[in-house]
Amino acid sequence: MRSYDDKVLNAFLEKQEQLFDERVAETLEEADDFLTEVMAVVVDSADEVVEYFEEEGVDMDGGVDGDILQADEVFEIGDGRYLIVES
Repeated sequence: MRSYDDKVLNAFLEKQEQLFDERVAETLEEADDFLTEVMAVVVDSADEVVEYFEEEGVDMDGGVDGDILQADEVFEIGDGRYLIVES
C-alpha cells in the first residue's frame, strides 16, 4: 500500500529535478519509497507550507510568505496541496 496518492507521486516525478541534480525515482513505487524514506510531508494549503517551515524553525529572512512556495523543497501538487521534501 502506498503512503502517498497518485497526484502527489506524479507531481514529484515531474518536478523532482527542481531539488535534485538527477532523478531519484522513475516509477510511482520508487517515488513513494523515496518520499516515505525522507519523511516528506503533504500540506493542504500555502498557509500550511509557511506554518510548516515556521514550526521547523526555518529562518525565512523576513521574506514574503509566498517566497517560501518557490523553495526547491516545495512542490505544488496542482490541487491546492503542496509536497515538502527536505533532503
